[in-house]
Amino acid sequence: MEENKMGIMPVNKLIISMSLPIMASMLVQALYNIVDSIFVAKLNENALTAVSMAFPIQNLMIAVGVGTAVGVNALLARSLGEKDFKKVNQIAENSVFLVCISYLLFLLIGIFLVEPFYRSQTDITEIVTYGKDYLRICCCCSFGVFTQVMFERLLQATGKTFYTMITQGVGAIVNIILDPIMIFGLLGFPKMGVAGAAAATVIGQIVAGILSVYLNHTKNYEVKIQMKGFRPDASVIGQIYKIGVPSIIMQAIGSVMTYGMNLILISFTSTATAVFGVYFKLQSFVFMPVFGLNNGVIPIVAYNYGAQKGDRVMNAIKLSILYAVSIMVVGFLVLQIAPKPLLLWFEASETMLSIGIPALRTISISFILAGFCIACGSVFQALGCSIYSMFVSVARQLVVLLPAAYLLSRLGNVNLVWWAFPIAELMSLAMTAFFMAKVYRDIISKIIHS
Repeated sequence: MEENKMGIMPVNKLIISMSLPIMASMLVQALYNIVDSIFVAKLNENALTAVSMAFPIQNLMIAVGVGTAVGVNALLARSLGEKDFKKVNQIAENSVFLVCISYLLFLLIGIFLVEPFYRSQTDITEIVTYGKDYLRICCCCSFGVFTQVMFERLLQATGKTFYTMITQGVGAIVNIILDPIMIFGLLGFPKMGVAGAAAATVIGQIVAGILSVYLNHTKNYEVKIQMKGFRPDASVIGQIYKIGVPSIIMQAIGSVMTYGMNLILISFTSTATAVFGVYFKLQSFVFMPVFGLNNGVIPIVAYNYGAQKGDRVMNAIKLSILYAVSIMVVGFLVLQIAPKPLLLWFEASETMLSIGIPALRTISISFILAGFCIACGSVFQALGCSIYSMFVSVARQLVVLLPAAYLLSRLGNVNLVWWAFPIAELMSLAMTAFFMAKVYRDIISKIIHS
């Protein structure tokens, strides 16, 4: 087979060509996440709080789906670089099996754990009712998101990121169109409230999942999936999760952090919890493009590592850090300059504005440092060192952020709690720089000078 473009195209052009479609599609994803909450906020603040409280479980779902797909993506791209096409197909076939296992896990969570999850956070009946309606649908119909995430990563691993822009864009547009129709009962549909927001979300994911399967079958010629007579391969699955499990843990820790923050904030007022949920929606406009950049860079670094092209690996790393930091600085400036207009998208009351404006300005200080850390995390994943990302994430969110937030909350001022984020990011920067130096010394420098 011809050399894949990831081994020959100029690195800067390659990063742009692979990352821009993913970044664009992730911006659309961020848009529909925000639109979801904007429409829900029009019901009432308790509805917005209920959707915000669902984030730990939804984030756990994404952690399992994306973390597994990260392992598949990096391993498959490396195997392509090594020209091991038999292993490429084995990885792809086992990834389909892992999609099914992931869905079964969250089906059980949706059936048995949704109500206890909400009752552990609040005793406000309306929030619990809204939350059950919303999260149960998201979990029990999660087969769409797992299919979408995995098959998009198969396309990304072979450099066909344009098609992932199509799948994510179509799914997001379907969601955005259905949101007001299903929430408010337009065009003859019954008024479903927050359940309508969940239904619109999963329908969009299912449409995107079906489309991603179709595009893999018709456009992804380097990957052949033949499930007839398939048997799970423990060795391949083990290699996938060697890379993927640290990523899953790293993202799942975000669920623990968010759950803990919700408990801390609701001790002040449910409005503070709503503000935290709104922050997560808004920050996705900043973080999603960086994650899109990383999704484009991971297969580039992994491929060229497999092909032992050290100079290309180093160029990709430098450019990804530069772009990531630039995006995060822009996000910082926006949240510093315009927090009030952003909060008013969510029908913010005066109380919500009094809490939300200092929250957005304080938390966004951490953006300046986060770009470097996120970019280096993708390098760790691409080079099979995902465990470093996991160490940084555990230390940042569990060892520093949550304890700092709790201690600051004891001072009795909710506005002080937000300073836990910049404090934690400083520690994250120090650890990331240490691990990046180690990766350069132990791995990158060896292939540069080989």
